[in-house]
Amino acid sequence: MQKVVPHLWYDKEAKEAALFYISLFDQSKLLNTTIIENTPSGDAEIVSFELAGHQFRAISAGPYFRFNPSISLMVACYTVEEVKTKWKALLEGGTELMPLGEYPFSKLYGWVQDRYGLSWQLMLIDSGQTVQKITPNLLFSNESCGKAEEAVKYYVEIFEDSELGIISRYGESEAASSKAKVNYVAFRLCNVEFSAMDNAFEVDFNFNEAFSLIINCKDQEEIDYFWDRLSAVPEAEQCGWIKDKFGVSWQIVPENMNDVLFTGAKDEIRRVTEAFLEMKKFDLNALEKARLGS
Repeated sequence: MQKVVPHLWYDKEAKEAALFYISLFDQSKLLNTTIIENTPSGDAEIVSFELAGHQFRAISAGPYFRFNPSISLMVACYTVEEVKTKWKALLEGGTELMPLGEYPFSKLYGWVQDRYGLSWQLMLIDSGQTVQKITPNLLFSNESCGKAEEAVKYYVEIFEDSELGIISRYGESEAASSKAKVNYVAFRLCNVEFSAMDNAFEVDFNFNEAFSLIINCKDQEEIDYFWDRLSAVPEAEQCGWIKDKFGVSWQIVPENMNDVLFTGAKDEIRRVTEAFLEMKKFDLNALEKARLGS
């Protein structure tokens, strides 16, 4: 099971968006969908899917959070045709953030916000390179600008099977924002590749709950471990969701949650949902009692 899973929040378009993304990538498929009834957002649809062999989760739960470029998905493309094909599809109904063209770091690169608001960075890489196809990228902006390196080192310390990779820093006067320090840092969490950077420009957006990261935990001890180390904003704690000291949102959940939500009987799903909606940190014993109706 993938330990860290990107989670995307939509108003009503989670399944539609997932199917669109699946159409763009090989080794991609819809895994499961289910409706969670009577949440604070009403009936919410949860969608589990794979893109290029990596797991993603999405939810349609109302217009409460909107994507911005603070977390984007970097796509490694091996041909010019692939870059242009994906760029055309993602740009339709979307917004160009950085035009498709040649840059010092890539012969062909572009940054686009798709029709649903999710941001993508498409980059042509050398055919000899073997890299993860889709890499989540954290853009530290606004009050978190300048903290990319600190955050990445903190995450690597917390997670097993994790490693800090290359760090590239801005040169003198290279960034418009005086707070920006790192223009690229690669890192791995639980064998999933990520990257991060400080925003070179002054902007008014930052991390929010529209793009969060799920941590699948094997037991209560592991839930407690990640909760204690990552939760830094008490008012953000709800239903397994937390926010860390850098503003990034995480969901700390039991690894069998998918089994309950996607394959459980309707009454089981209802009871478990009612139970976890009352929780901040998940209590596995209480959830199991709810599932059994005891």
